[in-house]
Amino acid sequence: MTPRDMVVTPMGLRFLGRLFPMRLGRGGVRLDKAEGDGATPAGVHGIVGCLYRPDRLARPCDWAVPIRPGDLWCDDPRHEDYNLMVRAPFAASHEVLRRADPLYDIVLITDWNWPRAEYRAGSAIFLHAWRGPGHPTAGCVALAPEDLRWVVARIGFQTRLVVPEGMAER
Repeated sequence: MTPRDMVVTPMGLRFLGRLFPMRLGRGGVRLDKAEGDGATPAGVHGIVGCLYRPDRLARPCDWAVPIRPGDLWCDDPRHEDYNLMVRAPFAASHEVLRRADPLYDIVLITDWNWPRAEYRAGSAIFLHAWRGPGHPTAGCVALAPEDLRWVVARIGFQTRLVVPEGMAER
């Protein structure tokens, strides 16, 4: 680990000397992540992108890409675009990125099973805003919106998300 890493701990997400409350996947932390299991995968994950809603907030960092109407994320393991951002219309199973709620107003994309997705190994492990302190995610790491904005403004290309194997269910 490096000082620039975001580290998942039992007490929260540690980054740059601060500790942030967070939520993980409803399936716990797993070493053998699979599509649809609701788990957060253990491991060291690079940050490969940042998306944001330009109609709701200013660009959170200089490398953030706007989420446009029709932006989707393919979660169909049988499709050639599995675990990639796609555009509507799109017939295969997908997640809408431009949501009505604020969960995806800012999204950090990790390199989990990306860019060459392994069949059924799970898609789209993001860092995004939480529903609230008691609500798990579908596998992503979620922070309070103000904490997410603070983190995004300070990460760099060397920043990684570290989910220790010791937190994984056996």
